[in-house]
Amino acid sequence: MKIAEDKRPSKFAVFFENFAGKITWASGKPVSFLAAFGFVLIWGITGPLFHFSDTWQLVINTVTSIVTFLMVF
Repeated sequence: MKIAEDKRPSKFAVFFENFAGKITWASGKPVSFLAAFGFVLIWGITGPLFHFSDTWQLVINTVTSIVTFLMVF
């Protein structure tokens, strides 16, 4: 029976794990919530400026979809 060799993670795996850890840490801070709230507030305030257009709605839909996807996966 062959004994499993000691495998070290690749440099990319180490980099990605560190990067993901920092993003997780940063996204849990109050300033992250305030930034997201501020973005939504500014988006809402600019509604009349853009006449509540389809493009205006598409901005918030696209941004929230991308952020949700990245946070989940």
